[in-house]
Amino acid sequence: MARQPLVARRAEELLGAAVVATAPVAGGDTATATKLRLSNGTTALMKTMPHAPADFFETEARGLRWLAAAEGGAAVPEVLAVDAECLVVRWVEPGKQTAEAAAELGRALAATHAAGATAYGAGPDGEHRDGYIARLPLPNRAAPTWAEFFAVRRVLPYLKLARDRGAVTPEQAATVESVVGRLPSIVPEEGPARLHGDLWNGNVVWGLDRVHLVDPAAHGGHREADLAMLSLFGLPHLPKVLEAYGEASPLVEGWADRLALHQLFPLLVHACLYGGGYGARAAAAAQRYL
Repeated sequence: MARQPLVARRAEELLGAAVVATAPVAGGDTATATKLRLSNGTTALMKTMPHAPADFFETEARGLRWLAAAEGGAAVPEVLAVDAECLVVRWVEPGKQTAEAAAELGRALAATHAAGATAYGAGPDGEHRDGYIARLPLPNRAAPTWAEFFAVRRVLPYLKLARDRGAVTPEQAATVESVVGRLPSIVPEEGPARLHGDLWNGNVVWGLDRVHLVDPAAHGGHREADLAMLSLFGLPHLPKVLEAYGEASPLVEGWADRLALHQLFPLLVHACLYGGGYGARAAAAAQRYL
């Protein structure tokens, strides 16, 4: 590990310890990640992003602390420091992707969800602060039911943005809009769960001690939404995760058939960010429920 002077200096100001070495960390497509080795023996990860919104990293830190407060819940990295320009968390040393770790993750995720939230869209202390999903704003204003919240805070805003960016055709948009009105009859109402909110494979770190969840967009929502996103892009030992989750916290009948419905949100977010075929995939998912 070499030492990047500017990164090291900022970390030293925040952490009050000398940075011995730094190294770039690959994998992030939103922020730049740097591994830090400190003189006090701590190893940390520092995230920075040029021109980040003033509350970008503070929002992530609040989400991590809220998830960490769930008794028996999924592990998340400890927040060591945060300001408007960066976030520093304790380093998670990578480990093996085992079936045993996957089962533990399933049980822990069930406990995180069971910790709940005061309302759909609410975060710590019941606040309805808007957040971020990757680089995009994430609206979290309250709605009385999950069907309404999912429609007006998750599907429709990103459908409009995707259409404005040419990432979905008018026909594809019409298909997605057609399913919105049917949401109350498809999705069972449950109390708001404490969601990670951006739970895809890239935000699951298989550590030496246990699996950690990183980069949350935490808020109160339907627990099937986290499971749907976890299923969208694949995860090692996913069946074991879902099996252990269901044993710890049984899911409502038909949950597997609703995964594609909840995947409308991340598919539309990806359409907004990356274009490609994500708009068509969102329309195909919606078509299943018409």
